[in-house]
Amino acid sequence: MFDIKETRIKGCFEIKPRIFEDTRGRFVKVFHRDLFESFGLNSDFEEEYYSISHKGVLRGLHFQTPPHLHSKLIMCVTGKILDVVVDLRKNSKTYKQALSFEIDSTIGNMLYIPEGLAHGFYVIDGDAVFISLNSKKYSPENDSGIHWNSFGFDWPDKNPIISDKDSNMIKLNDFVTPF
Repeated sequence: MFDIKETRIKGCFEIKPRIFEDTRGRFVKVFHRDLFESFGLNSDFEEEYYSISHKGVLRGLHFQTPPHLHSKLIMCVTGKILDVVVDLRKNSKTYKQALSFEIDSTIGNMLYIPEGLAHGFYVIDGDAVFISLNSKKYSPENDSGIHWNSFGFDWPDKNPIISDKDSNMIKLNDFVTPF
C-alpha cells in the first residue's frame, strides 16, 4: 500500500503510495492510521490546509515552538515542489542539516516531517496545490521560522517570490533552538 523510508534525518520519512490508474483517472490513498503508527508516525492530525502557489514561489521555512510543536504529512496533488527541511533539534546527529525532496503529484510521494524540523518549499513548475496535515492546530504565538537563505542550501532560484514575513525570518545561526 505504501513504501515508507526513513531519511538520514531521524523521524523524517518519504512515503510513496501505490497509484491506481485507468481510463477514468487515478486513485491514491494518502493515509492509513495503522500502517503509519506501525512506523512510529504521529497520526493524530488536528488541522489540514492547502495552498496554491505559482512557479517561482518559495514558502518557509516554518515550524511551531513548544508547547505547540507539530509534525506534518505534506504532499502535492497538483504540480511539483522542491521541499526542504532543516533539523533544529540540538541533540540530533543531523542538527542544522538540511534535506531536500522533489514532491511530485505525478508520482504521489509525500513527506512526514517530525516535530523540531523547519519546513519550506519552492514551486518548480506551473502551479502547485500543496496539502499539509498537522498534528497540532496553528498557534500564532508559537509560529516561527528561519530565513530561507541562511543555511547554505543551493536553491534553484536566487530571487524567488516570497512573502515579507518569510523574507524577514531570523537566520539559522542567530536562532536559539527550543527543541
